[in-house]
Amino acid sequence: MTTLKLAVPSKGRLKEQAETFFAAAGFAIEAVGGARGYFARIAGLPDIEVRLLSAGEIASGVIAGDVHVGVSGEDLLREQASDLDRVVHLLAPLGFGRADLVVAAPKSWLDVETMADVDDVAARMESATGRKLRVATKYVRSTRRFFTEEGVGHYRIVESAGATEGAPAAGVAELVVDITTTGATLESNGLKILRDGVILRSQAQLAASLDADWSPAALAALEKLVVGIEVMAPGSAARLQKFMTALNNTRA
Repeated sequence: MTTLKLAVPSKGRLKEQAETFFAAAGFAIEAVGGARGYFARIAGLPDIEVRLLSAGEIASGVIAGDVHVGVSGEDLLREQASDLDRVVHLLAPLGFGRADLVVAAPKSWLDVETMADVDDVAARMESATGRKLRVATKYVRSTRRFFTEEGVGHYRIVESAGATEGAPAAGVAELVVDITTTGATLESNGLKILRDGVILRSQAQLAASLDADWSPAALAALEKLVVGIEVMAPGSAARLQKFMTALNNTRA
């Protein structure tokens, strides 16, 4: 790869926010091939090829090294990589796409307010019924990691294919782990966020891949991009230097 491959969201509010962010930094993104195309460009930066992908595709592409750098939610990045810091560097928190990944329980569970309470309830449930407490989520890896860190056992994950917040009311799970911006949807479904149940306060990140094929031209283009957005995301230049050090270490 000689040019820098930058992936940005292809639709929705994330697309609009990403375009606004880069435009404010002086890097207007221009679609190539019409509004429904899969490619774009940044005027004045010919060494950058912009790809338009979903946020999930961007996360997997950066982790796999198929693109050099991309804009995606930290929640998606951490869910798709078991050890994100080994393969990806977060160069810049972009200040949009904010959402929290949380553990929520039914409001009717008056004696369950913390993860320790969950562990106690789960242990008693399995002892009394032989069944493990069910946790509905799309964030399987993040849930397992957090529950292990909190010392919670006696549970099993029910992978959610639809509206996760409706799982307890439907009788398919007791708890949920889901993404939320205000908590209103959880509350309207009779759920409450545990006091220590915030797994991640996520936002859109400019993430760089350690596994991509970094040519001198791609690195030079990345430096121009990061220096340009420093005014919008202070500290990005310093994080770029840490990325360069890590990249050199992987090549050694």
